[in-house]
Amino acid sequence: MSTRRYLIAALAILILGGTLRMVWLRADPPIGAPGIVWDDEGAWTHNARNKALWGQWTTDKWNPLYIAPVFTALEYGAFRTFGVGLWQARTVPVASGLVAIILMMMGLSAVSGRRTALIGGALLATNYAWVMWNRAALMESTMIGFIVVAWAAYAMGSRRAAWGFVAGVAAALAWFTKASAAFFAAAIVADAVATIALARIPELRARLGMSKPARTDERTAWLTLAGLAVAGGAIGAMFVWPHWSDYWFYNVQMSVERKPSYALRDFQDRASWLPVASDFLSRMRLELVGAAIAMAGLLARWREAKPAERLLVLWMFLGLLELTVHDSGDERYYMILTPALIALAATLAGSGASWLPARLVSAPVTSRVLALPFILVIGYLVAGTMVRVAFPDEIAGGVFRSVVRISAGLSAVAAVMLFVWWRGAVTWMAGMRISASAAAVLVAASVLWNLGLYGRWAADRTDLNYQASVDLGERLPAGTLVHGKLANGLALDNHIRPIFVGNGFGNYADRFDRDDARYILTYDLPEIGCESQQGSGLIPEILARYPNRQTVATFAVDEKCGVHRAVLIDKHPGAASEPVSGIPRARD
Repeated sequence: MSTRRYLIAALAILILGGTLRMVWLRADPPIGAPGIVWDDEGAWTHNARNKALWGQWTTDKWNPLYIAPVFTALEYGAFRTFGVGLWQARTVPVASGLVAIILMMMGLSAVSGRRTALIGGALLATNYAWVMWNRAALMESTMIGFIVVAWAAYAMGSRRAAWGFVAGVAAALAWFTKASAAFFAAAIVADAVATIALARIPELRARLGMSKPARTDERTAWLTLAGLAVAGGAIGAMFVWPHWSDYWFYNVQMSVERKPSYALRDFQDRASWLPVASDFLSRMRLELVGAAIAMAGLLARWREAKPAERLLVLWMFLGLLELTVHDSGDERYYMILTPALIALAATLAGSGASWLPARLVSAPVTSRVLALPFILVIGYLVAGTMVRVAFPDEIAGGVFRSVVRISAGLSAVAAVMLFVWWRGAVTWMAGMRISASAAAVLVAASVLWNLGLYGRWAADRTDLNYQASVDLGERLPAGTLVHGKLANGLALDNHIRPIFVGNGFGNYADRFDRDDARYILTYDLPEIGCESQQGSGLIPEILARYPNRQTVATFAVDEKCGVHRAVLIDKHPGAASEPVSGIPRARD
C-alpha cells in the first residue's frame, strides 16, 4: 500500500472516529451498558473545576486530585482553555480517544504492516463501548489512552529506540491517571527486563532456545525503564511525597481496602464472572475469537515474537488478572482490554499469516500439557460469551451458576479434544489464513454492528443532565453551598459549590454539622438518596436532622438506579437566599 493511500485511509478513519466522539457532546450517555455512571463526571472533575472557578484546588474533603493527578491537570487545562462546562470536561476523553486511534495505527504498522494498522484503527474508532467512554469525563478513557501510547511507542522502538523513553513516560502517566494501570506498568517492565536479560545473558538464551534480541530492542527496553523511572520519580517527588497522607488514603484506604473482598471464594467468583457478568465480551465476539487465535499463534512462536507482540499477550493476561483481583462485575473495568483485543484481532486479520506454525504439529506431549491452561482460560472466555445469551434470567438476576458450569464444561471438553486429536486440529489451524477479502468482510461487519449500536443511541439521545445542571444554576446564585454527591454530578454547567458526601470518605465525618449548606441535592425516586454506593441510608440520615425541610425543585435526569428525577431540598426554609459569606463569586 502506498504511503498516500495509507494516509488517506487513516485520515478517513480518524475523521469518522472524531465525528462519533464529538457530535452531541452534551448528550446523556447510554443507560446501562457500557457502564458509564454519568453523575461521576462532576465528582471526578471536582478539583479541576474548583481551581478554574475559585482559584483553589480543594474546597471540601473530597479531592480526587490525589487519585488522578494527571487527569485532574488535563481537565483543568480544558477548563482554562474553553471554560467550565460539561462539553468542555468531555474534551479530555475525546482527545485521548483520538490519540489512541492514531497511536494504535502507528504501533500496528510497526508490528504488522499498514493493512493491519488500518484494520485496528477502524475497529478502535468505531467500537461502541470505547466511543462512549471517550465521550464521558471519567478517568478510564484517558488512562487507557496513555496505555495505548505506551504500547505503540514500545512497538515503534524496534525502528527507533528513542520511542522507548516515550513508552515509559506514557506508562507512568497512565498509572497516575488511574492506579488501575499498574497492571500494564508491570507488563511493560516485565517484557523490558526479559529483553535485557536475553540480550545480556547467553546462558539464558541457550536454555530457552531464543536468539539474541536486536540491539534496537535492547536499547528500547533500557529507555522504557528509564522513562518510567524518570516520569514516575518526578511525579512522586513533586506530588506524591508532599501529599503522602492524602495519596495513601485515597489510593489505598479508600480505593483498595474499602472495595473488593480478598477471600479465596471471592477470587474464584470474580474469575468465573469474567465472560458472563457484563455484555463487554459479548459485544466483541469477533474481536475476542480473533484475539484468542492470535494469542495462540503468538504463544506457539513466543521465541520469535516481537517485544510489542509479547506485550499484547501480557496486557491481556495481566488485565484479566487485574479484573479477578479488583472487580469483574462492573463493566467499566473491562475497558482496559479493548485496545489489546482489537490489536490482537487486527494482527490476525491483517497479516495473512497462518493461525498456528506448522512445526507445532509435532510438539511433544509436555508442550501440549503446558498449552492446556491457556486453552482452558481462552476457551472459557469464548464459551461464556456464547452461553450467557441462553440464560437471560440468570444474567438479569446476577446469578451465573448455570452459565459458569456449562461454559467451564465446554472449555474442558474442547481442551480434551484438542489434546487427543492434536495433530489433526493443529494441521487444520496451521493451514488456515484470513484472506484480504475475508478480513474486509469481517471488519465491515464489526464496524456496521457498532455503528448500528451508536445509531440506536443517537436516535433516542437526550440531554437531561445538562439541562438539569443549567436549571440548577438559574435557581441558585454562584457560590451557593449544596450538600450531597449529586451536587457534584450536576455542577458542571453552573457555579454552585458542592460538598461531597460519601460512605466513609469525602465530607462524611461532618455530614451532620454542615448547617452552612442550606441546600441538599439527591434523588427522590424510588427513594431518597439512592445514589449512595452502599445503600440509600446516608442522605436520609442527614435529612432527618431537618424536619422542616422543603422541596425547592425537581429535575428530570438520565436514569440512575431506576429513577428519572433529582430533587433540590431546602434544609432551612425561609432563610436568606444569598450565598454563604466568604465564598468568592465564580467567574462567568
